[in-house]
Amino acid sequence: MEKIESINNTKVKEWIKLQTKKGREKTGSFLIEGEHLVEEAIHCGADVQALLVTEDYAVPPSIEIFIQTKPSVSFTVSEAIIKKLSETEAPQGIIAVIKFQPAELDPLLVDNGIILLLDAIQDPGNLGTIIRTADAAGVDGVILGKGTVDLYNSKVIRSTMGSLFHLPIIPGDLLSIMEKMQQYGYTFLAASLEEAVPYDHHVYDGAIGIVIGNEGNGVSQAVLQACSNKVKIPIFGQAESLNAGIAAGILLYEAVRQRKLRS
Repeated sequence: MEKIESINNTKVKEWIKLQTKKGREKTGSFLIEGEHLVEEAIHCGADVQALLVTEDYAVPPSIEIFIQTKPSVSFTVSEAIIKKLSETEAPQGIIAVIKFQPAELDPLLVDNGIILLLDAIQDPGNLGTIIRTADAAGVDGVILGKGTVDLYNSKVIRSTMGSLFHLPIIPGDLLSIMEKMQQYGYTFLAASLEEAVPYDHHVYDGAIGIVIGNEGNGVSQAVLQACSNKVKIPIFGQAESLNAGIAAGILLYEAVRQRKLRS
């Protein structure tokens, strides 16, 4: 393993650029940190461009195998470098550079499929939680509409707990994607308060796209008009609204629950 100690090293300077969206888009790669995320990336076959560990980091067997098979992209680095690249208060001593692996829409469009569409979700924690929930519910994929926070934002990545490596996630224009999905027989339902039925009164059958809107403004009017069904989640207490991540979880699991009952 090559040893790098200076934060002024050329490679380190390139890795630092990945802390910005511009830098990530230019290189087509992003940073992950922490043992769990790195293990998940390796386990799921992500394209690891570089693996950085400190000298005193206790490398687990799964990562040690990677280092042995790919020594050319494995580096021992100083604590100063890890701290410079890390966005957490207490870095674990391991960081990896991962290449973007964009998914394609067509393979996701299947009979009785469930796809989650996100309309301008802006909070990184919400997006990460929603992706993790979608993964747990077993959806076929997640679509990130325009205005949604960058998938490779460090807070988003940490909040997914590795789920971004488990299911297809596609950024794009929601209306264009919905139009294509309709050609494959998909119908759409949106979480909305206007002209909506209770979420558990709706029948979640066939190929469906479930749309979750912006935390403050909900689903945009243009996207809402493209949805044939609208559902609402009743609030029995005094809260004004539900967190977007919670709303997504309730709708996804209701769809899964109904399908399991009918199977």
